[in-house]
Parts: sequence; structure tokens; C-alpha cells
Amino acid sequence: MKYAWVVLTAASLAAILSVQLAGNSRASQTGDPNAAAKPSAPVVIVELFTSEGCSSCPPADLLLKRLSEEQPVHGAQVVALEEHVDYWNHLGWSDPYSSAEFTRRQEDYVSVFHNATAYTPQMIVDGQTEVTATQASKAIAAIEESSHKTRVKVAVSQAAGSSESAAAFDISVSNAAAGAGKHGLELWLAVTECGLQSDVKAGENSGETLKHAAVVRSLHKVADVRGDGALEKAVSVNVSKQWKRDQLSVVAFVAQKDTRKIVGAGISSFAPRNLN
Repeated sequence: MKYAWVVLTAASLAAILSVQLAGNSRASQTGDPNAAAKPSAPVVIVELFTSEGCSSCPPADLLLKRLSEEQPVHGAQVVALEEHVDYWNHLGWSDPYSSAEFTRRQEDYVSVFHNATAYTPQMIVDGQTEVTATQASKAIAAIEESSHKTRVKVAVSQAAGSSESAAAFDISVSNAAAGAGKHGLELWLAVTECGLQSDVKAGENSGETLKHAAVVRSLHKVADVRGDGALEKAVSVNVSKQWKRDQLSVVAFVAQKDTRKIVGAGISSFAPRNLN
């Protein structure tokens, strides 16, 4: 697999920073902005494949952060998944949030979109629409369009049995037939952490302090979903000591196996550790 990246000019960077996203900021002062506001609105997943070693990525990180914090699309709840790839790590700075797991997920999208190669930054709305870091208006339009589509219902709630190292969640999937593809559906689970930042000491962003949107800490497939029935799933989420529990959220989403299109999603923040 070859990899590429998008180079932003100074003018492009200025354009990103000057974008005025519609609507007032609805983010809370603490906790994941993903989980704040519009709980009854359809959840739209916005993924960003990024790296702290890529000088073109900070503007995209900022765009994703603003989309999730300012919630610019009426009638939709934007949920950010910031996924740090690892193929930049040999170029001077090893991204502390990077994982080969996220690189593999991006490679799946390379196949789906028939791209020549993976690249950063790459933004994808609900597994369906690619958006580069200079396309804030396109991102908003794609979010709005996706929010109007018939969606699988996904509910996530924290259950009793949390401990210092793990948390229990109940996931409910219904109306699965609404999004069923030719090859069925999959249920995925992501743990995100907001409020993260890095003082980069080397590489293309050396000397910069990079602030992130909701960084994906873990991501894995939970189950297959039948298109003709409901699914109730209890899951246990491992919690690293390095993660700040009050900044964590769990995002569950249903995607078509063949197209990778995300057809439904739900989100829950972490309750206090002593939940019984």
C-alpha cells in the first residue's frame, strides 16, 4: 500500500480558519462535545484520518473539532471520529494516538472509493462521502444530506458493573432492514476521548501545539446485524489508566459490510466509575 498526503497552501489554511460554521456552539465545557446537544437528532459520523506528523493535517483537525463542537447542521448530531494513522511515524515524529488498526480501516476505504492510495488528511461522512480539509461547505452539505436518509436506530446506554478498568454498555439496534445492504450489516464500537493535545517536538509540525477533536482510542467490530430483526448487545469496554474517564464517549454504529456506508449510530458518555 502506498500513501500520499494533501499539501495545503497558506491561503488554504487561512480559508479553513476563516470558515464561519452556521449556528451557535452547543459544546459543554467538560466532557465530549460529541455527546453534547441534540440527543434526538440523527447521529452522523464524520471520520478523519490524520497524523500529528503531517503538516497538512492540523487544519483538518480544527475543522472536525469545530463541526463537532459547533454542530452547524440543524436536525443532525455530528459525531467526530478522529483516527490517527501510523504511516507517518517514520518521518520524524511518532504520533502517540496512531495505530495500524486505523491505517487498515482507511485502506478499506481506499478500496471502496477506488482511490489510488491512502492520504491524509481524509474526511469521510457516514462512510459515504469524501471531503478534503479545504471543503468545510461540502462537509456540511454531506452531513445534512446524510441526516435526511432513512436510518437504522442505534441506542447506547451505560449499564451497571463499571469498574476502574472497564465499563459496561447496552446497545440496542432496531429497524435494521432500513439500512440492510446486499451483504448484511455490522455493528462497530468506538471509544473516543476529547480534550487531547500534543506539544510536537519533531517532524513537520515541530514546535506546534496540536489540539484534537474526539480521538478514537479503540475501534472494533462487535457483531453482525440481521436485517430482519433487532439486536440487543451487552458489551464491556476496557479503559486504559492513561485515558481521562470524564472525557470518554462510546460510539456504536451500524455499517453495510460491502459498501462501508454507515446507516445508523448512537453515542453515550461515560457515567462515573461508581455506577452500580
